[in-house]
Amino acid sequence: MKILVTGFDPFGGEPINPAIEAVKLLPDTIADAEIIKLEIPTVFHKSAETVREAMKKHQPDVVLNIGQAGGRTGLTPERIAINEDDARIADNEGNQPIDVPIQEDGAPAYFSKLPIKAMVKAIQEEGLPASVSNTAGTFVCNHIMYQTLYLVDKEFPNTKAGFMHIPFMMEQVVDKPNQAAMSLNDIARGIEASIKAIVKFHNQEDISVTGGATH
Repeated sequence: MKILVTGFDPFGGEPINPAIEAVKLLPDTIADAEIIKLEIPTVFHKSAETVREAMKKHQPDVVLNIGQAGGRTGLTPERIAINEDDARIADNEGNQPIDVPIQEDGAPAYFSKLPIKAMVKAIQEEGLPASVSNTAGTFVCNHIMYQTLYLVDKEFPNTKAGFMHIPFMMEQVVDKPNQAAMSLNDIARGIEASIKAIVKFHNQEDISVTGGATH
């Protein structure tokens, strides 16, 4: 099995992005699956072009996109991506689409193809906080989750894909009082645990446990 794991470059004025830094720390093999690591730009559409080229080259069985969600307290596999760009800030090339569909011929939304609840359980069993997230936002993280699932729908039907947000790393909150953070090693450990769950449940249904929210 081949798993393509992507992480964004720094954005929003941050000098570092724990997404790509944690991806770099992953071993090259997890649960007998080959791990292909890819840095992608925090840029609308260009990020998707980068992922598409890697999917064409490597033909992965799974694509797991990783992105930073500053303020979250744990690792959060995303349930759904919506067909809408609505950028509160500009991306790394100054693009700031507002109320723009990502793909005119795409579905209104795509659900993750990954076992998100098994991923959460695996991360928690590592002693790390994790929960299902029901919104990936409307910035480049939602964009790449949607675009990757769109590629699965249109071009790569044998590939499964999904997205997971991670919190700030400790170094990022030195000047951000009361912001949640996690050590980079723990973030990487949580991602590795989630990948083990992805491999284990590759040909199985996700576990049936609550992962909902009241708001």
